[in-house]
Amino acid sequence: MVAPAKRSRPGPRRALSEDEILDAALSLLDEGGQIAASVRGIAARVGVAPNAVYTYFPDKASVFKALVERLLGKVDHGVFADREQPWRQRVESLALELRALLAAHPGRVTLMIGGPMDGPHALALNERLLELLGDAGLDPADAARGAYLLIVYVFGSMALEVADVATAGPLPPESERIALRRSTFAATPADQYPRSAAAAEVIADYISTEHYIWGLHRLLDAIAGRKAEHPHNEE
Repeated sequence: MVAPAKRSRPGPRRALSEDEILDAALSLLDEGGQIAASVRGIAARVGVAPNAVYTYFPDKASVFKALVERLLGKVDHGVFADREQPWRQRVESLALELRALLAAHPGRVTLMIGGPMDGPHALALNERLLELLGDAGLDPADAARGAYLLIVYVFGSMALEVADVATAGPLPPESERIALRRSTFAATPADQYPRSAAAAEVIADYISTEHYIWGLHRLLDAIAGRKAEHPHNEE
């Protein structure tokens, strides 16, 4: 008579942390976008069953929201919270820092515009921005409108910049991307699109830091003009 096989006892459950899950989600997001960063994909990347991920996050949306919060938590508030510095310089510092953070992990750009930014770090960032625009002389209502315009500009600019690149992962060097765009737009048929052909060099530079700052300055001019034209917020 053959003795029954002994059941092997399961080994100890692998220790897991929220940071490990987010690290895995971010790497998958960089490699293959939101589809790749599924709960199953995350679990496989860290070597656990999907249920282990659900212990920390109820669904993929909550993972993505945590990734947004993590990025916003890296913003150095000292860069733009110094109330002794000119307000425009503070806005520019913030805009450049956000651009750099998003360029390093462009997959998070779609997360920024794909759901509500209402976590603690997002609210803290908005609070600082409202304070900054209040220091510029805007009343609370116009400061809120101005803060929204700035957020739309920063994330919208980055979304278009990321969409211009076919590969996943960190964005290639700016010079390489501009050179590729120049070769593409140089072929614009001048007989069909004369204005576009004439502006090909400028269009190629749309994704440059210089153009990003140019647009930001025009936006800040408009915000400052709102204060000058309506000092008492008269409608």
